[in-house]
Amino acid sequence: MRLTHHTVRLVLAEPLRISRSTMTARDAVRLTVEHEGLAGHGEAVTSVFYGLDTHTLERLAVRAGEGLARFAAPETALYALRVGELTEPGTPAAVTAAVEAALLDLVGKRTATAVHRFLGSPVAPRAATARTISLTSPGRAAAQARGLAEAGFSVIKVKVGDRDQDTDLDRVRAVRAAAPAARLLLDPNGAWSAGQARALLPLFAELGVEAVEQPLAPGDPEALARLAARSPLPVIADEDAVTYEDARRLAGRVHGINVKLAKCGGVHAALRIAALIEGSGTDLMLGCLTASTLGIAPAVHIADRARWTDLDGHLLLAQDPWTGIGGDDGFVEASGRPGLGVRPRSGAEAAAGAGAAAESQADVRGAAS
Repeated sequence: MRLTHHTVRLVLAEPLRISRSTMTARDAVRLTVEHEGLAGHGEAVTSVFYGLDTHTLERLAVRAGEGLARFAAPETALYALRVGELTEPGTPAAVTAAVEAALLDLVGKRTATAVHRFLGSPVAPRAATARTISLTSPGRAAAQARGLAEAGFSVIKVKVGDRDQDTDLDRVRAVRAAAPAARLLLDPNGAWSAGQARALLPLFAELGVEAVEQPLAPGDPEALARLAARSPLPVIADEDAVTYEDARRLAGRVHGINVKLAKCGGVHAALRIAALIEGSGTDLMLGCLTASTLGIAPAVHIADRARWTDLDGHLLLAQDPWTGIGGDDGFVEASGRPGLGVRPRSGAEAAAGAGAAAESQADVRGAAS
């Protein structure tokens, strides 16, 4: 087997502002595993929050290729990855997830099987995905929410954590008025103190907000669990729930855990966490980083396990170089095609996307969506 990598610039359609940063673009490193005339693809994206820059991802891609060369077939390599014998200790979860995705895609193509089928879902998962509205003015948030509702989105995630808490409240009120039937999620990205959270959560509950992600700064999961025990809204752990052990400590103590493949290590790691929390009173949320369709696709294949699905990273791009999971109508869906079921966009579309990326001088100043 041979692994190669290729880096592209993903430019956002508009800046994504969250409480700790603003992002306008990020790099995506595509990993391609070739074997006996077939190729499988996976993607890892840069992230300031997770300490992954382009050079690091490219260097680790080369190391992963050296590890893959020891195996005669992708099936044996995939098994080795699952039991921790493929990537080196300390390999970032995002790289492990991308290697796994490429192997899953390749094995699926070799067996003419869609990935979701050998992950245990006979029917292609289809899920309503949340769509993110960043820290923007209440008026713009309302206009965006109205447009999303008209397009078919039934779940809207509103970024909060503004320095002016009244602006946060006004933004959510505006979104609620513009999309009265939508399910609303909040994400302060850890911007609130415990006191602020206790004061604000009842106000957001009165506005019909369904749940809030990571209201407190990460690093004190006990404080998050204490807040969840008294919160009028379901509390979902995100930055405080990265690994399996993090999930084990919080199972039954928060209302949800946001599992992102790039932070836990791929679909099999995500399924382990899903099995761990099942029946504990803690529900699964599937989230993502801003990425192309290729990067989002593996999570779509397990979307039927989640109570909340937030897989809109590809929808935030000015030009997505891949296609195959939908999303523009508010729903992401795994196809029945072999492997991940995604494909590069047509030549003309790809050329336009490459041109836009080449012209962009945007810098990555943020991490997660």
